[in-house]
Amino acid sequence: MRKPSIREVAKLADVSTATVSNVFSGKKPVNDELKDRVRNAAAQLGYQVDRAASQLRSQRNKVVTVLVPNITDTFFATIVSHLENLAFEHGYDVIVASSHDRDDVEASRVKALMSWKPAGMIAIPCSGQLSESLLNLRHLCPTVLIDRVAVHATPFDTVTIDNRSAGEMACQHLTHAGHENILIAASNLSFPPIRERVEGAFLAIEKANLAKPDVIELGSELEGGAIKIADWLANHPKPTAIFALTNVTTLSTLTALAECNIKVGQDISLVAFDDYAWMSARSTSLTAIRQPVEEVAASAWSKLLERIDSDRKNIDPNATVLDATLIERHSVKKIEK
Repeated sequence: MRKPSIREVAKLADVSTATVSNVFSGKKPVNDELKDRVRNAAAQLGYQVDRAASQLRSQRNKVVTVLVPNITDTFFATIVSHLENLAFEHGYDVIVASSHDRDDVEASRVKALMSWKPAGMIAIPCSGQLSESLLNLRHLCPTVLIDRVAVHATPFDTVTIDNRSAGEMACQHLTHAGHENILIAASNLSFPPIRERVEGAFLAIEKANLAKPDVIELGSELEGGAIKIADWLANHPKPTAIFALTNVTTLSTLTALAECNIKVGQDISLVAFDDYAWMSARSTSLTAIRQPVEEVAASAWSKLLERIDSDRKNIDPNATVLDATLIERHSVKKIEK
C-alpha cells in the first residue's frame, strides 16, 4: 500500500505542511491543540516520520544517546523516561544503554553508542571518577552529565542536586525530633553525591552538638545491602534513627528491619532518599528527601539542545544545581526528653 504523505496529514488536520513538519521535528514550537490534531491525523492515516530521509536532508542525526549505571534502578529509569518524552517532543530518537556499574562495560557501551553518531549524549557515570571513555567525549559530541559527578571538576555541563543541603536537611529533621543516635546507610562513598550527603548530615549533627554518627556502606545491590545492615544491627547498639542515602539503600534498610522484626516509626525512625508512590502507600509512610527528577531531566535536555544547536560542543561547561525537598510523613518518631 502507498504510504500516506505529509500533505495528506496536513489536509486531514487542517494545518499547513510546515506545522506538521514542526510537530514531528521540534524545530519550532507548536501549541498543544495543533499538536493533538496533527498526531491524531497521522495516527488515522498510519503516517510515520522517515527519520533516515529527514536526517539526510538536514545533514544532522536526530538521535540522542543516554547512558546510565543501571536501568533497573528506579531513579535512573525515571530519568530515562522523562528524557524519552522530551526527545519525542523535539523530534529526536533515544538510544539507551546501561553500564551495570562497571568501568569496562561503560567503555564498551560508550563505544557502541557513539557508533550511532549521535547529536549528543546524556550520561550518568558508573563510578566516582570520570572514565577515559567519558572524558574522550569532549572532542566527539555535546555531552551533559547527571548525578554522579563532582560539579566543579568535570569538563562537561552538569545537572545535580544540592546534596550537602539535602543531607543536612534530613539529619536536622531527625535531631529536631530528639534523635541523638543516628546511623547513616550509604551506598558507595566514592560517589561525589553520597560523600556530599554524608558531609551535610555531619554538619547537622555537629550543629546539634552530638557525636559523629556511624556510616555504613551497603553498595548498590539490594540483597547484599540488606545483609550488611542486618549484620551491623546485630553487632551494634540499635540506633534510634537511620538516614538512607539512596532509594536502593532505603529498600535494603527496610528489608533488614523487617527481617529483624524492627518496626519503622515505632521501634526506629527512618528518613529515605528519593520519593516514590510506594513510600506513601505503606502502612507507615516514609519521610523522604525528594529529588526534583523531572526538573533534572528537563534541565539536562535543555542544556544538550543548546549545545547541539550552537555547535559549541563542550566549551565553557556550566553547572546547574537544583534543590531537594523534605517530605514529612510518619516514619520519624519524636523522642520526648
